[in-house]
Amino acid sequence: MTVRAAWLLTGPPNGQSRADTRLAPLGTFVPEGELTTRDGVVAGGSPLLATGAGPMQVQLGVGRALVQGTSAQGAYPIAVTAPETLTVTDGDAQNPRVDSLVLRVYDGLFDAEGQTAVAVELLTGDPAPSPVEPTLPPSTLRLWSITVPAGASAGTGGINWASALADRRRYTAAYGGIIPRGWGTNFTGAYDGQYRDVGGVLERWNATTAKWETYRPPLNIETTTAGAVASTGYGVTQFAARRAGGACSFVVEVTRTGTTITSPAGGNIADQLVATIPAGWRPAYDVEGAASDGYGDGGARIGTNGTVTLRTWSPAGTIQSGRNIRISAAYVL
Repeated sequence: MTVRAAWLLTGPPNGQSRADTRLAPLGTFVPEGELTTRDGVVAGGSPLLATGAGPMQVQLGVGRALVQGTSAQGAYPIAVTAPETLTVTDGDAQNPRVDSLVLRVYDGLFDAEGQTAVAVELLTGDPAPSPVEPTLPPSTLRLWSITVPAGASAGTGGINWASALADRRRYTAAYGGIIPRGWGTNFTGAYDGQYRDVGGVLERWNATTAKWETYRPPLNIETTTAGAVASTGYGVTQFAARRAGGACSFVVEVTRTGTTITSPAGGNIADQLVATIPAGWRPAYDVEGAASDGYGDGGARIGTNGTVTLRTWSPAGTIQSGRNIRISAAYVL
């Protein structure tokens, strides 16, 4: 057997073998209801990949999946252990159609099909000018859909597999696991706090709002008002810093305690070291900040060693003794 199911047959000679148990995905998977499970493909490699195997033949590769029956039946773990090749029926003379490549479970205890088996099958759709996928019977998982052009046959060149195959694999995961991205994202979560991956974005199901929401980790905000040290001729009157998510911002206010500094030409005053901010709050590289005392303003450089230096100061051309200068910056730590 190349298509195996666990918990389908019991007892010899055709019951669940030890190999079936080892190969089929067992355990508790993502719930959809009190007694139902989200069916789907188990991720890993390229599971149950469909490829063209001839003009009118399609091959399904190996992989594992879970197929949900009714709530009374439960879910069937399935493993395809060798590629399965199926032949697509020739196309309708006038209209295209869409067929579906599926995994299907037959269970004589619950359905009227008269057999107990699991199989890879092709469900043939109805030809139409705008064809749709065939309706799935119970206990069936759609994997791929195939557009069959009107008049397609081996004699006319068959199916263009590059454009005919549409991936319909949806994925499932173990309970508490993150559901990988697959075909279709328009489904509700089963419980508050369930996660799924959508194109590299982690989403969390909010049962209160009944929505998938982009997951944003806590910022873990830290603040401090201590540790800034004034340089000679200045005093620190205020310091406040905040960091979160690898970024930091701070404000430091210093007062000129020395004599008034006046530019000889009445222009800019440069390179005044006014303070040093504490370790852990310093930038990863030298950055620029803004400075102002309400009368004049300029730029400041914050160094990786925490030094805060007034680079330019204008237009007054003076730094008045006793006047407060406020410097602010934001940067990556």
